Amino acid sequence: MKKVTIYSTRICPYCVRAKNFFDKKEIPYEDIMVDQDPEQLQTMMEKSQRQSVPQIFIGDYHVGGFDDLIEHDMDGKLEDLLKD
Repeated sequence: MKKVTIYSTRICPYCVRAKNFFDKKEIPYEDIMVDQDPEQLQTMMEKSQRQSVPQIFIGDYHVGGFDDLIEHDMDGKLEDLLKD
């Protein structure tokens, strides 16, 4: 399974939803809290070209935010993205 990375903050409700989504599906992820690490915030913005959270990556693929994650899941694309 490819690595899942979530750039998030402590107070973002969509970040919590994204993490709960992966937890329910038992998909491990790395949670990078950008509100606690300005360097990681800069990295997130460079990689995603966005300033909002969450920003979700599967491997090198930028999924986007929570709504994008759900769209990928409903379209059946998420499972394929997670495969090595």
